[in-house]
Amino acid sequence: MPAEPPLSAAALMVATIETLTRRAPAIVAAAGTELGTVRLVIHFGDGTRAALFCHGGLLVCEPTAESSAADVEAHFDDRSLLLLFDRSGLPAAESLEGSLDVRGTRLDVLAVWRTFRLLAQRASGLRAVQSLWLRYRMHAGIASATQTQPGSTDRRTTSTHWDLAHWPALDWLDQRHPAAQELIERGEPVLAPARSLWTGRKDASWQAAPSIFDNDLDESMAACKQLVVDEILRLVPNKRPRRDLYDLMRDYVQRPGKGLRPTLVIATCLALGGRIDDGVRAAAALEMFHNGFLVHDDIADESTHRRGLPTLHEAHGIGLAVNAGDAMHLFAVDMTLSNLATLGLARTLGLIHEILHMCRETVEGQAIELGWIRRNVVPRRDADYSLMSTKKTGWYTCISPCRIGAVAAGVTEPALLDRFNEAFRLIGIAFQIQDDILNLIGDTELYGKEALGDLLEGKRTVMMMHLFRSSPPEVVRRMTEINGTPRIGKPFAMAEEMLAAMHQAGSIAHGSALALELARKGVRRFERDLAFIPDNAGKGVLRQVANYVVTRAL
Repeated sequence: MPAEPPLSAAALMVATIETLTRRAPAIVAAAGTELGTVRLVIHFGDGTRAALFCHGGLLVCEPTAESSAADVEAHFDDRSLLLLFDRSGLPAAESLEGSLDVRGTRLDVLAVWRTFRLLAQRASGLRAVQSLWLRYRMHAGIASATQTQPGSTDRRTTSTHWDLAHWPALDWLDQRHPAAQELIERGEPVLAPARSLWTGRKDASWQAAPSIFDNDLDESMAACKQLVVDEILRLVPNKRPRRDLYDLMRDYVQRPGKGLRPTLVIATCLALGGRIDDGVRAAAALEMFHNGFLVHDDIADESTHRRGLPTLHEAHGIGLAVNAGDAMHLFAVDMTLSNLATLGLARTLGLIHEILHMCRETVEGQAIELGWIRRNVVPRRDADYSLMSTKKTGWYTCISPCRIGAVAAGVTEPALLDRFNEAFRLIGIAFQIQDDILNLIGDTELYGKEALGDLLEGKRTVMMMHLFRSSPPEVVRRMTEINGTPRIGKPFAMAEEMLAAMHQAGSIAHGSALALELARKGVRRFERDLAFIPDNAGKGVLRQVANYVVTRAL
């Protein structure tokens, strides 16, 4: 296997922000809030440069030219760059002449300082970030920040210390560094005490542990999804008629997917004091319901692809697909009831109540949208879309998984369960709008559905509603004609024509802005409504999911 090419300092910073955007969006969202409208340009010791700024609510880092405009300019050599993650000293306190220079107004510099302080505290402990920085250090031949100073006699350059704490800040953040008393007993030097700094708001310590629990969202979702897939594959019968029923029930479950619903169920269960085993069976039942809905939705929408592969009815025929979808729903009920043995009667009845409510909301939302398509009408208000989206996907995508996870943990009080509703209603609508946008402009291989499939199906998205209320009468008449053309035989050119009209009317930009606004409101409601849950690993995952919609690149 060929070795990875060396990273430049600018590429390291770009890769760090990209990794955090994907794996820990709550950190990126918080850092973006600190940076605000400030544009930072960093000049590195190897001659490369990078710009850090916020765009559309997304923290962005990209290579830049030397003449790039900036509110704040900073120069870091390798020593200063690594001091960002060195626990025992502050970059400003230990910088050498020509090593670190920051220029800008006082308020803008403080905003940059707070941004990097937050990143250093909350991001450097993630394994994916450690891996990037270790790769950079190895290729650059740098052992530590202080060792880059020729002739240094700093006690931290001793081989004993670096064997013990390979990278002090990371070891400390990962809670693996030996306690000070253990070091004293072994005769090893103890790290210098933390120093404090003025942030422009209050006195704080660079080394102070953040009160928020951060997780790697990619790892968390993959782990939760795998737990649920394994549970389903273990429980689905391995008997006749295997080829025409049970293999079909396993099909969608094993296809690539984000695993959002299982993650929400298990994370909420853990956040409220439950065990993983308490939530896995309920999450598996919900996933079976979800996949059964997908099979039937694909038939109703005449979709050709799901998660990058032919839909079940395309591969096996409508009859077998309908039957498999029915079987998935029946099996999901059986899986829910099987929680009696482990969760008891009260919690199992609570799960049944939540799932019945979820199913009712879903079929009502589906009826609203199919009715619009049947009558070839397009509502004008975004509120109409929000109602339909909340019912059709919001409940079983975001709200119900959280409530089901809470019930699995033993929380059945309606007032506490309702605390999840508004935050995840807003997040769910934002997530659905973004999915609708991805169907219009996203990478088909990454999105996993037929390109422009929503337009071919006549799906009433918030972008279509904006198009109809923003366009002149002749355009509306033409778009109505396209929507009225049956899906079978509808030329792809018609979908492309509607997409062009959406671009012309600014409908996609409207959808993106609305999704971001809803997502930000959802995050604020998350922090306010769920403040009763102590910060722990489960709540940390929920926070990452909530912020994922804010930082999701379209």
